[in-house]
Amino acid sequence: MGMAISVPRYTVEDLERFPEDGNRYELLDGMLLVTPAPNPSHQVVANRIQTLLSLALSGTAHVVGPGAIVLPPGTQLEPDILVLPSRFDPNGKWQEFDEHWLAVEVLSRSSRVYDRDFKRDAYFALGVRQVWLVDRATKSVDVCLAPGETRTVTDVIRWGVPT
Repeated sequence: MGMAISVPRYTVEDLERFPEDGNRYELLDGMLLVTPAPNPSHQVVANRIQTLLSLALSGTAHVVGPGAIVLPPGTQLEPDILVLPSRFDPNGKWQEFDEHWLAVEVLSRSSRVYDRDFKRDAYFALGVRQVWLVDRATKSVDVCLAPGETRTVTDVIRWGVPT
């Protein structure tokens, strides 16, 4: 006979009390997602993409990394790179930003399942317009335009500000 296991549900407020221990703590509908700090090669790739996006979108968008998409009480996801319109005050709080143009996740061994199987569709449910899943191993990017609508790019990605 099986045993029932109670799984704790967390809130965005709970995250504020988590330790600064190098792990990334995120929430998806109250479920805690924990991944270790990214390794240097992950950060190099994320930084290069962030730099290129920042240069291309100067004045029209804020490109931050990592960013946060917050929907209290139980969701706070942190993409490696987040692009949002420049109309938002960068001194604001994450939960005040209600439009997100692009979320980029650089896949790692420890985050691949979360990023691909949970976070991608959650980003769309939270209103993100496009999601990129960057795979360093295959040197490809899954450009996700909507749930179930993905194209894999291995050369040049052309992306512009949503209208």
